[in-house]
Amino acid sequence: MITNRIVKAMQNKWVNVIAHSTGRIIGYREPYQVDMSEIMKVAAETGTILEINTYLERLDLNDVCCRMAKDKGVQMAIGTDAHNINGLAAMEFGVAVARRGWLEEKNMINTLPLNKLLKRLKNKSSIIR
Repeated sequence: MITNRIVKAMQNKWVNVIAHSTGRIIGYREPYQVDMSEIMKVAAETGTILEINTYLERLDLNDVCCRMAKDKGVQMAIGTDAHNINGLAAMEFGVAVARRGWLEEKNMINTLPLNKLLKRLKNKSSIIR
């Protein structure tokens, strides 16, 4: 099951962020059958960050998952999957999803100054506020 693979990855001390959690590609591939409650639980236990992907063919994770993450104390990152400068415009979609999920600045690693971001990534289980 894909949930077990994601859990195993999160338990690896070298994995800081899980991206593409549901694996969906809109119009091409349905989402994986992932137990998001289990993913959130293990992300909280291991200090693993989850990505809100804003690429228009992915739009992965949604606002419901963001709220689950907030409730569990899981930090999130917004990623655009940009392959060129124009792709950065999709950041607004991630911000909108995060807002709908009630995420705040403290829930997002994108808001950290560089020194705190590097410290957070170096020490996977640390929580920077």
